[in-house]
Amino acid sequence: MKLKIFLFALFSLIATAQAQNSGTVSGKIIEKSNNAPISYATVSIKENGKVVSGVNTDDNGDFTIKNLALKSYTIEIQYIGFKKYVGSLILSENRKTATVNVSLEEEATQLKGVNIVAERSTIEQKIDRKVITVGKDLTTAGASASDIMSNIPSVNVDQDGKLSLRGNDNVRVLIDGRPSNIDPAQLLKQIPSTSIKKIELITNPSAKYNPEGMSGIINIVLHKSANTGFNGSYSGGITFGETAKYNQSLDLNYKTGKVNFFGNGGQNFGTYYNKGRIQRLDQDIEQNLKISNENDNYLYKLGMDYLINDKNTLSFYTNQNKSTGNGNVITDIDYNNADPNIFNIYQDSHYKGPTKTGTYNLAYKHIFKKEGHTLDFEGNYSDTKADQNASFNTTTTRPDNTSNNVIYSDQIGDQRKLSTINVDYVNPLNDKTTLEAGAEARLTRTNNDYNTGNPLVPVDERVSNYTYDTDIYSAYVTFGQKFKKFSYQLGTRFESYKVQANLNYGFKTFNDDYITLYPSAYLTYNLNEKNVLQFSYSRRVDRPSIEQTKPIREFSTPLVTSYGNPELRPQFTNSVEVNYTKTLEKGSVTTGVFVRSINDQIGRTLSPDPSNPAQKQILSYTNFDHNSAYGFDVSLNYKITKWWDIQPSIDFSSIKQQGVVFKYDPITNTSSPLERSVTTTAFNGRMNSNFKPTKRLSFLLFGFYRGPVEDIQQNRHEMYKMDIGSRYTLLDNKMNISLRFNDVFKTMKYAFDGIYPYPQTGQFSWESRTVYLGLTYNFGGAKIKNLQRKQREDNTNKGGGGMF
Repeated sequence: MKLKIFLFALFSLIATAQAQNSGTVSGKIIEKSNNAPISYATVSIKENGKVVSGVNTDDNGDFTIKNLALKSYTIEIQYIGFKKYVGSLILSENRKTATVNVSLEEEATQLKGVNIVAERSTIEQKIDRKVITVGKDLTTAGASASDIMSNIPSVNVDQDGKLSLRGNDNVRVLIDGRPSNIDPAQLLKQIPSTSIKKIELITNPSAKYNPEGMSGIINIVLHKSANTGFNGSYSGGITFGETAKYNQSLDLNYKTGKVNFFGNGGQNFGTYYNKGRIQRLDQDIEQNLKISNENDNYLYKLGMDYLINDKNTLSFYTNQNKSTGNGNVITDIDYNNADPNIFNIYQDSHYKGPTKTGTYNLAYKHIFKKEGHTLDFEGNYSDTKADQNASFNTTTTRPDNTSNNVIYSDQIGDQRKLSTINVDYVNPLNDKTTLEAGAEARLTRTNNDYNTGNPLVPVDERVSNYTYDTDIYSAYVTFGQKFKKFSYQLGTRFESYKVQANLNYGFKTFNDDYITLYPSAYLTYNLNEKNVLQFSYSRRVDRPSIEQTKPIREFSTPLVTSYGNPELRPQFTNSVEVNYTKTLEKGSVTTGVFVRSINDQIGRTLSPDPSNPAQKQILSYTNFDHNSAYGFDVSLNYKITKWWDIQPSIDFSSIKQQGVVFKYDPITNTSSPLERSVTTTAFNGRMNSNFKPTKRLSFLLFGFYRGPVEDIQQNRHEMYKMDIGSRYTLLDNKMNISLRFNDVFKTMKYAFDGIYPYPQTGQFSWESRTVYLGLTYNFGGAKIKNLQRKQREDNTNKGGGGMF
């Protein structure tokens, strides 16, 4: 007992002595312009250039740093948007406390307002991605993200809004680094163009990312204000085509103390028109289609961030999406002959139904004492419900004008639930070495109900239920080092994948369960400060989606019916890339070369319908044999004069395809499989040219060309267009008015021809010639929050498991 008392007294004496021989620095940080306290400013105490202690100011701008040795120090105070303060202080036996009160002065270059958008877009090549910072020239492209995408190098958007990257549509689309249950083509039409901060093209993702997407990842990063006080922006526009389409969005942010509230909502509505013609040459059959879609879409997001302290942040948000569609498809099929046994067919079909998606996200971030040392936890849940009621009114007419009428309806109900939990850890072992690791569980549950009154469908198949469930468990680790001119990163992802599909009739089930490794490697060499060379390798996978596997009608016309294939296998891709970036005096140029090896590529098939091989066709999916691909892309960002800059880009890809097509024999009225091998080449060119005659007024000229493509099934013809636009800025740069005339000469159309399974040609066109008028207004202008908060919002790569 006496020993314990002695030790306690001894330790107390030592602690008292240490306290008496240490110093304390305290003070208050305010704004020079209005004497307002600055919260979360960074205060650092340095000795001989090395940080020995530091804190962030509290909500009142106050700080205290204790237990400092009695020495001479340098004190640095930093806050984004303000000039850095550097001073000296001396702690000694005679002066053990020091008070430092500082008034920080704003940077002369600080901009007011929110969501500051540069005049022109820029392209930057980083170690694992190409980053396109969206400027005002791109936001003038149109109302939505879908309109911007066709202006991005290496990205193509087809007439249905589907994306492809480097000529391949096996691309994964993320919003702020996270997947969505919403179909990307639909989602991009609902995101306002003014909400986009940057677009990241990750053509060869590392092991830290989920491995889906043969051609890589397109990550769309949205603006999110990190400003204190109340800030917001409004954008609205109207697109004039055959009819007017409207869009509007509102972004709001309120930051006070340790809590940041944010929200945004968007709406677009209108009627969109398409038309097409398919001509069968061997029997002189002409099929004409007129398609209209009346859409009303809502998308909003609400969330908050709570800064527990300078080391811990808790965040929550929810996305809610609702889409109501009313589609009409008129199919007119003419058999241009006098055979009394052949009917002309006229079908009027209607599709109507709402789609609702709710997403809920909870995230926690811990920042360790060492700079760059972080731990992230995230949980994400989304639920999508889609109902469709379809009605078909089909009239068949003989050459003698006698007719027959059949009316029936279909009901489809889809539900998808996606649950994701992941953890990501980053540890800079030293100033040259970084270790990253993470794990993720991703569970998907899908249910599809189908009920049809079609008299041609067998009775036992008129009511069906199809389920498609996947369980994915994964873990990754990456290790990287940086040297003076050379850096590398090696990594691998371990993944367990299990799928189970079941169709209620015919006892049709499908199961697959496998474990795979996905390695990656990055090498970067800086030839000098203006020339950077990069090499990368990755292994990717494309798994069949429910749309590709569902053995239930996706859509149907009198001559074509679309089904999925439940026995599709995943396709694996090994990809190698070399990228080069050169910084010029007035811009930069980036170029890349890639080679891919593809196993079991998933592709479309068009084959005769066994129920009527002479007239009807089945559109489905299958696995083709081993394929290979190579290509390159080049993009330039160059400012010719103060008032004129250009952004040309080209990309080329060549894909060797091997697979099976069907050839119909009209003599025997049968079709037979045929092995076919082709080398498909795709070439795309773009030119963005911006002219700025005054500070407020600017003009743009955009040209696009897509070369012809021969694939294993058909030949696609070339496409090209030219757009012109202008933008005017007013109200101290807070308001922008944009005007754009798209496809001035109305040259955009999708045309094709082929001989499998029948010789046929076709062409589809849509409202490509439109005029867009848009307005954007920013309000609020508070100061930007602390550095750590900003780093959290920049959406740069900080972890895997599907999280950037």
